[in-house]
Amino acid sequence: MLKIKKQITGLYLSAVVGNLSLTGAWVAILAARGYSLAQIGLAETVFHITSLLLEIPSGVLADLFGRKKMLVLSSLLRMIGNAVMIFSGNLFMVCISLAFHAASYNFASGSGDALAYDSLKLVQREAYYEKYASNQLIIYRLCSGVSTMCAGFALLIGHRTAYGTDILMSAVQIGILFSLYEARVSDGEESRETELTASVKSALIQCVVSSLSFMKRERKAIALMFANSFVGAADILLLFFLQAKLPAAGMPGWVLGFALFFMEMGGILGAKIILQWKGMRYRNVFAVTAALVLLGVIVEHSGWYLLMTLGGFIAAFADDALQVRTNTILQDMFPSEQRATLISMESFTFSVIMVVLSPLAGLFFSRW
Repeated sequence: MLKIKKQITGLYLSAVVGNLSLTGAWVAILAARGYSLAQIGLAETVFHITSLLLEIPSGVLADLFGRKKMLVLSSLLRMIGNAVMIFSGNLFMVCISLAFHAASYNFASGSGDALAYDSLKLVQREAYYEKYASNQLIIYRLCSGVSTMCAGFALLIGHRTAYGTDILMSAVQIGILFSLYEARVSDGEESRETELTASVKSALIQCVVSSLSFMKRERKAIALMFANSFVGAADILLLFFLQAKLPAAGMPGWVLGFALFFMEMGGILGAKIILQWKGMRYRNVFAVTAALVLLGVIVEHSGWYLLMTLGGFIAAFADDALQVRTNTILQDMFPSEQRATLISMESFTFSVIMVVLSPLAGLFFSRW
């Protein structure tokens, strides 16, 4: 019998360990190592090209062979990426490291949410999922904030030691993941055991075709994915490049970590407040959050680091508010048998947008 409290707690703990890192301010770390914003933008593009290639296959594999297994694989890929970064001495090696980190995110992105939703569905607790999604974003923002607040310490001890501690955190995360239960919900469709008796190739094709068929029927899902991805991409790029832009605007080094932490806290506030706006129509939520992220991008060009920090806070607030609402609507639409695959398709749309915007943002921000 699935012990839902233990399952959800395990997923929360995995998220905490997976997001706590001394390398959270990786843009600042690379900038301190002498890489330009244009080079960092190129490395970010490699990250998202890798995501583009692996996002949907990773979701399909999670649906076929188990979400728990893919979460463990994600942690292993993260460890490899950290090891490569430790020994990196040029931009090529940095890009290889980021490619492994991208693969790690791919195998974790749909798997964790799908495992959580199906676990809740097994005990008829689907209504809790919106709060779960909100809590996960809070964990992400809080841990990311703590990680970026350690930017000064990471620069002090050096990138090799910082990434070495991240390897240890990944090992701890694997231990937590092994305690999780692999929840499955059939939704009245063909059992997973029957699927797995077929060839892997046939199973992959069947899962992808079923997912694409769902997307064709549910055009609303595609629109939701792209709307959320556009807002999320603008926020992520803004927060990334503020790591390097704030010091250039005159912010003292010892303040940088606190400023980055403050901006991440905007996401926590957004993830909590959206729970109180259940009656607000999605189009209105999107209009408000998109406008707030645009405002954050505009004030980034003010040159006043306090105002720039406030802009980052506002953008994070809007991004996470929209993410919680979008994620909840999509999860209710997705069939359980293709849940991880379809979540990966959402991440795929995000990667498509980021592949285009990352190099442009690197050049754009480097000129201001």
